Amino acid sequence: MPEIVFLIVAIAVVFIVLSIILSFIPVGLWITAFFSGVKVGIFTLVGMRFRRVQPSRIVNPLIKATKAGLNLDIDNLEAHYLAGGDVNSLVDALIAAQRAELGLEFERAAAIDLAGRNVLEAVQVSVNPKVIETPKIAAVAKDGIEVMVKARVTVRANIERLVGGAGEETIIARVGEGIVTTVGSAASHKDVLENPDLISRTVLGKGLDAGTAFEILSIDIADIDVGRNIGAQLQTDQAEADKRIAQAKAEERRAMAVAKEQEMKAAVVEMKAKVVEAEAEVPRAMAAALREGKIGVMDYHNLQNVVADTSMRESIAKINKDQDSETGKDLMK
Repeated sequence: MPEIVFLIVAIAVVFIVLSIILSFIPVGLWITAFFSGVKVGIFTLVGMRFRRVQPSRIVNPLIKATKAGLNLDIDNLEAHYLAGGDVNSLVDALIAAQRAELGLEFERAAAIDLAGRNVLEAVQVSVNPKVIETPKIAAVAKDGIEVMVKARVTVRANIERLVGGAGEETIIARVGEGIVTTVGSAASHKDVLENPDLISRTVLGKGLDAGTAFEILSIDIADIDVGRNIGAQLQTDQAEADKRIAQAKAEERRAMAVAKEQEMKAAVVEMKAKVVEAEAEVPRAMAAALREGKIGVMDYHNLQNVVADTSMRESIAKINKDQDSETGKDLMK
């Protein structure tokens, strides 16, 4: 009985040890690679474990590449994986490039992948051109009419310029600039509406794909609409601005006139005050002259007669003026 228990325990221990060894050493993956024609040493797979590399991430793409006729080195694939690249996408891109006879080398594909671009998508766009649709771009012709243009740009990825080349945003920006320039050079918006291909020819001839990761194959005008009359709006805004300037200047002149009027009123008040002050000195001067004997009583009496005569004449003139005013009113009635 103890021998049976010991045997069961021994078998369990052996089973556990084998499970640990097989989980650490990918024997199943090594067998798959062997029967797929990929020569991978078992110690190479163990070394991947120590380097914290999942062997399946390297061996499975290598098997796929070998079956596709590509001769890739497992060390290069592992180095690309350790550098942060996507090995499976890289191998798919190399296979697609081989089928399309693009001549894409491993080093170039790895550089594209590590540069942050989707190398498989780049190869697909290189084989099957991609259409980039621009938003509606507003441009103004010389006659002041706004034209809204939407274009479709057909591009093909340039494998040689994928590393360091500008992306789709640059293509859209350059096409938009070309549309604005072309429409702005047109004498009338009608010319643009009649010949929309003028935009395509002009923009395509500017070499907008220079320095980008794409090659522009064609530029087609998808939609073109007439917008606002920018020229008339600008003239209206200018007229409104001129009106406000004129109103401001008129207000300034009015304020200056009011200030001048107030200044004149102050001067008149000051003059009246001086006259009143001078008139107040007359009795004193008369008294002093009588006291000093410079004028006599008769002279003072004659002066008073003159003053009374003047007051009477002023009263008569005022009465005549009032009568003339009443007469004028009657005649108007």
